[in-house]
Amino acid sequence: MGFAVKRLALGLVLIAGASAVLLATDVRRARNAAMPRIGILQHASVPVLDDSVRGILDALSANGYCKGETAQITLYNAQGEMATANSIARVMTDGRFDLLITSSTLSLQVVANANRAGRTMHVFGIVADPYGTGVGLDPANPLAHPKHLVGQGILFPVSDLFTTARRMLPSLKTVGVAWDPAQANSRRFVEDARAACAKMGITLLEAQVENTAGVQEATHSLIGRGAQAVWVGGDVTVSSAIDTVITTCQRAHLPVFSQLSGDPKRGTIFDMGFDYYQAGWVCGELAVQILGGADPATVPIRDVVDIIPRRMFINQKAVLGLKDPWHVPDDLLREANVFVDEAGVTHENRKDNSKKP
Repeated sequence: MGFAVKRLALGLVLIAGASAVLLATDVRRARNAAMPRIGILQHASVPVLDDSVRGILDALSANGYCKGETAQITLYNAQGEMATANSIARVMTDGRFDLLITSSTLSLQVVANANRAGRTMHVFGIVADPYGTGVGLDPANPLAHPKHLVGQGILFPVSDLFTTARRMLPSLKTVGVAWDPAQANSRRFVEDARAACAKMGITLLEAQVENTAGVQEATHSLIGRGAQAVWVGGDVTVSSAIDTVITTCQRAHLPVFSQLSGDPKRGTIFDMGFDYYQAGWVCGELAVQILGGADPATVPIRDVVDIIPRRMFINQKAVLGLKDPWHVPDDLLREANVFVDEAGVTHENRKDNSKKP
């Protein structure tokens, strides 16, 4: 009798335990089903895109979409490889996500092409010229876009870079640039640079690259053709190898300047660009609108250039030992957010504003 009771009690305990496990599993499944599923793609691991994705995630979190808690967020990185990007895009657009977010022109293009049927809503950001990407946007009408696709443009005025370089070297006549013609954003930056240089009487030397492995050779060719400085624009291929550009130019006693606001000690003579963390935040806020029920078809493509702060870093140490008499005027130094002096000490002129707008 006692043995039977014990067996019955044990059976009831096991049944209760199994029921509790099943109930907990059902609760987790229900909670996960209620969470929005968000996929985020960046094309490469470069500071601009790393900062923008960080801004996107922080904006989502600040609005109640916390990774792993109130939202299922999957991060993808193509590591600069187009084949990888296309494979990821196919996965992202197979219906598993409620919303796709892309950071960079190339990421916009691969996901938009894979999502032409409009199976999943798509928000894009950190794109210099959305209208030149071939994804169905009309520059004459910001509302003329695929009904499932919306985002923001952020085109940096590259003429300001060359004006700044000329302030540091009034005799500047020749600047080199390596760029990847497969990138729509890079084409636009180079086109704008050609126009700016033509007005300023600067010769723009160009060398095309297909991948990061060709960046060093391209830089050598620019130096050999007489470049007095090398400019690194918003080209993902070249910016992924910016350390190679800097090292190659340092050996030739030439400066490098860029539109990539990043580490003021990396060796560029100056960097001028947007605060891409805040650009990512603004993109994240747009994603929040869509997750909240806004119809992408009713949201215009927006240029956010005027609401994203700029940042300028100057490295006076990088001026030392250059072939030409580069000099940082005092008034330009005062304009910098951060500068490195000739001894290598970092100074902040203004509080770093890499916070939400």
